[in-house]
Amino acid sequence: MLDERGARVSHPGSMIPVTRRAQFLGLLLVASALALNACGTGKEFIRKDTRNKLLVSVSDQRMLLLRDGKPVKSYVVSTSKFGVGSQTDSYRTPLGRLEIAQKIGDGQPVGMVFKGRRPTGEILRANAPGRDPVVSRVLWLDGKDRHNSNTFQRLIYIHGTPEEWRLGRPASYGCIRMGMQDVIDLFNRVGEGAEVTVIQKSLLQTREGQDYARQRPRDRSYPSTSSAHQIVAGALD
Repeated sequence: MLDERGARVSHPGSMIPVTRRAQFLGLLLVASALALNACGTGKEFIRKDTRNKLLVSVSDQRMLLLRDGKPVKSYVVSTSKFGVGSQTDSYRTPLGRLEIAQKIGDGQPVGMVFKGRRPTGEILRANAPGRDPVVSRVLWLDGKDRHNSNTFQRLIYIHGTPEEWRLGRPASYGCIRMGMQDVIDLFNRVGEGAEVTVIQKSLLQTREGQDYARQRPRDRSYPSTSSAHQIVAGALD
């Protein structure tokens, strides 16, 4: 820019000293790198849910929600009809320590069908004949033990199923199925990073499971305390 004398003058923005300008550019580069890193994994800046935990019993086909170590609610579920394990392409439900890596489907209506973790726009009613897709919500699990470290790659989810009549017995292809309304209730209660532990034994063989049975004696979907002696006795034989 020239003044009235024809002499060149600097733009006000260029008056920033070179050293300060370099520092500013450096900060921009650091911020950009951090943003790209966050977009790359989606996990670095998510605050993990450390208050809620899920305990899933394969033998009971029940899930127990714990908050701050205390039992809050139980759900009827369905694990794999092929049994338990972490082998690739086995369609089995992994045992051990897992965590909720991603929550998918927030705000979608009950019964929304998901394909490739994307809502399709189709909505099913409970027990719709001849249909067994993923519905309502998806909680994608990641393995925390060495033997189940491939859980995320195996696409193991907690998800809703329209085949609610199958809940309470093994029927899935590796995932943990829940009722269409129940999975939304769970979705709204837990956050990403919440711990999920899948066990073979009965919930009544755990302290948390026994506490829940005493607190909620009218929960008919939950294993009864009268069966606890049979379960423990069988485990000791």
